Amino acid sequence: MSSDDERETAGADGAPEQLALIRETVRQAKVPRAKPRTWRGAALAPELPVARILVNKGALHLDQSFDYAVPAELDADAQPGVRVRVRFGAGRGRVRDGRREGGGLIDGFLVERRAESDYSGPLAALAQVVSPEPVLGPELLQLVRAVADRYAGSTADVLQLAVPPRNARAEGKPSPEPAPPPPAPEPGGWTRYRQGPAFVEALARGGAPRAVWTALPGPGWTDELARAVAATLASGRGALVVVPDGRTAARVDAALTALLGEGRHALLTADAGPEKRYAEWLAVRRGSVRAVVGTRAAMFAPVRDLGLVVIWEDGDGSHSEQHAPLPHAREVLLLRAAHDGCGFLVGSTSCTVEAAQLVETGWARPLIADREQVRAAAPRVRTVGDELLARDAAARSARLPSLAWETVRDGLRAGPVLVQVPRRGYAPRLACERCREPARCAHCAGPLSAPDAVRLQCDWCGRDETAWHCTACGNARLRAQVVGARRTAEELGRAFPAVPVRTSGRDHVLDTVPGEPALVVSTPGAEPVAEGGYAAALLLDGWAMLSRPDLRAGEEALRRWTAAASLVRPQGDGGTVVVVAEPTLRPVQALVRWDPVGHAVRELAERAELGFPPVSRMAAVSAAGPVLAAFLAGLELPPEAQVLGPVPLSSGEAGRGRRPGGPSPGEEWERALIRVPPGSGAALAAALKAAQAGRTARGVPAGEAVRIRIDPPDIG
Repeated sequence: MSSDDERETAGADGAPEQLALIRETVRQAKVPRAKPRTWRGAALAPELPVARILVNKGALHLDQSFDYAVPAELDADAQPGVRVRVRFGAGRGRVRDGRREGGGLIDGFLVERRAESDYSGPLAALAQVVSPEPVLGPELLQLVRAVADRYAGSTADVLQLAVPPRNARAEGKPSPEPAPPPPAPEPGGWTRYRQGPAFVEALARGGAPRAVWTALPGPGWTDELARAVAATLASGRGALVVVPDGRTAARVDAALTALLGEGRHALLTADAGPEKRYAEWLAVRRGSVRAVVGTRAAMFAPVRDLGLVVIWEDGDGSHSEQHAPLPHAREVLLLRAAHDGCGFLVGSTSCTVEAAQLVETGWARPLIADREQVRAAAPRVRTVGDELLARDAAARSARLPSLAWETVRDGLRAGPVLVQVPRRGYAPRLACERCREPARCAHCAGPLSAPDAVRLQCDWCGRDETAWHCTACGNARLRAQVVGARRTAEELGRAFPAVPVRTSGRDHVLDTVPGEPALVVSTPGAEPVAEGGYAAALLLDGWAMLSRPDLRAGEEALRRWTAAASLVRPQGDGGTVVVVAEPTLRPVQALVRWDPVGHAVRELAERAELGFPPVSRMAAVSAAGPVLAAFLAGLELPPEAQVLGPVPLSSGEAGRGRRPGGPSPGEEWERALIRVPPGSGAALAAALKAAQAGRTARGVPAGEAVRIRIDPPDIG
C-alpha cells in the first residue's frame, strides 16, 4: 500500500478517535460550581452568613439596605465595602429549597456581615462579588448617608457620585508605598494675613482651625494653599482641596509639586481619563496618598485621617452638582469637617454670603490682610457709566469710552490687556445704534438677534426681519447691546490693528498667555493667566451681569470682576482695571475699594431682614401645575414652613438640552419655594423625602415627575 493510501486510511480512522477524545475531555472537566444566579444547593458561609447590601436603586422608597445569604465560596471575598451583584425583585412566592430565587441582576455594595438577618423570610444569595477590593469604608458610608438626608435624596444616588466606576486594569496594579510626613513648612505668603502664620502652625500641630480666607490678588494664593496642605501632612494627617475646574486644579497641582515633590498628592480631575483617575482614587483609598486636589467629584475622596478640607471659589457654579440629589461641594465639606472634626478652609479673592455667615455665627474665623497689604497687591480700579457708551465718540468705533480706550492703549505698551465680556456668542441682543431702543419683531414684538451675523431673526416666533427700522427714532442701523467674545475681538482688532487679539471662551479656553502686548478677550471664568500679570483689564457691559433676575446677581458680578482683576498687576506696577458699570452700585463700589467681605456682610444683613438664604433654609419644588399642587397638598411640612408660589417656570429655549430633572423645552412647569427658619432644615428635607418616597412607592406615571432641590443656587 502506498504512502498516500496510508495517510488516507489514518485520516478516516482518526475522525472518530478525535470525537471520542473531545467527549472524554468534556467528561473529565471540572464540575462547574453552583450557578451565580441562585447558588442553588450551595452551602452558606460558616460564620456571618448574612450580608447587608445597599443596592443600586435610586427610588426613595427603596432607600434602605437588604439582607442576602453568603455562599461559602464567596465567604473570603464578600467583605464589607466590596462591590457585589445581587438578584433583586423576586416575589415571596419564588422560593426553592429555602432560598429565594429570581429577580433582576443589579449592582450594589456590601456594607456589613451579620450572624443573622432581621428579616424572617427566606433570603436570596449573593450572585457575585465583582471585586475583592473594598471601596466603601464606614466613614464614606456615613458621609453618603448624611448627604442623602440633607438633600432629600437616596443613598444610591449619592453613592453614584461618591464612588467612581471600576476599572479592572487600575485595580490590578499596586499603589505606591506611603511617603513619610514632610517637615512643617514656613508660613511663606501667609505672613501677609493677620492670622495666617497662626493658622498654618495650628495645622502643623494637629489642630483643626476653621477659617474664611479672602486671598490677596495675584498668583500667590496657590503657594499659600500648598503650604496649608503641607502643614497638615506634617502632622501625619490628610488634606483635601476642591477647586472649580481643571485649570485651577493644574495650578494647585503645580504648586504642591514644587513645594513637596512628586508622589505626595493625587490629582482627581476628569481630564485624567478613567483608568488614571481610578488608580489615583485607589491610592487615596488604600492610604498610599494623603493629599488630594480635584474638582467637584473629589469632595467625596476617601482621604484617611482627614485633617483639613479646603474649597476654593465656593461661589463658582461648578461646585454645584447637576445630578441627584444636587449637593454643593461646600456643604459636603462642611459635613465632613463636622463629622471628622478636621480643619476647614474656604478661600477666594471674593467672599460669598455663605462664607460671611460662617464668620458671623462664630463657626469660622476670618483670614484677611490689612488694608496696606491690599493696597499694595490690588490694581487701580476706575469706573465708567454705561450711558457714556451711547454718546462717546470712541465707543462708536469699538464700543469703548475714552477712558477705557486710553487704558488699553497705555496698557499695551507694557504687556497684555484683558477684556472681559459677560456673554458668549456673536450678538445676543440687538438695539438701535442711535437711541439704544431694543430691536423687536414687527409681528410679535419679540427680541431680534443675528444668529449668523447676516440675517435678523425673531427669538420668539422665528420670523426673519428684512426691513427693520427703529420705532422710536426711525434709524435703520443696529448695534449689539451685549456683544460676545468673538464680536468684541473683531471690533478691538479694528481699533488696534497692530496688536494680536486672542479669545478664550466656551469653544477654546486658554490656560496661559505670554507677557507680550496683546488683547485677550475672555468670557467670565475663562480668563487665562498672563506671564507677569496683565497690564490692564476692561470689564465690559457690567449692567448685563448686575441686571440678571437673580438674588445673587450682585454677588456673582463682584466675584467675576474680582477674579479677573486679580490677574492684573498691582497698582504700584501700573496695573489698572476699568469697569463699565454704574459707579454708585454696591458691587461696583466694593470692587473700587477692594472690599468683597464688606459687600458680603451687607448682603447677609439684608437677607436676614427678608428671611432669604442662607439665613433661612429653602427648597425648590418643580413639576407640572396639577402634579405640583397635588404634591404640595400631601406634604407634612414643619409648622413654621412657608410656601411661596407656585409661579411659572421657564423650560428653556427650544432646541436646547433638557436640564437634569427639569422640564423639556415646550413643557409648562411651575415652581414653589418652601422656606423654613434656621434649625428646621432637616425637618424640611425629611418631609420632602417622605413625600417623594410615597410617590415612587405608588408608582409615578410618565410625565408626572417632581424635581426637588434643597438650597437652590438660583431662586430669582
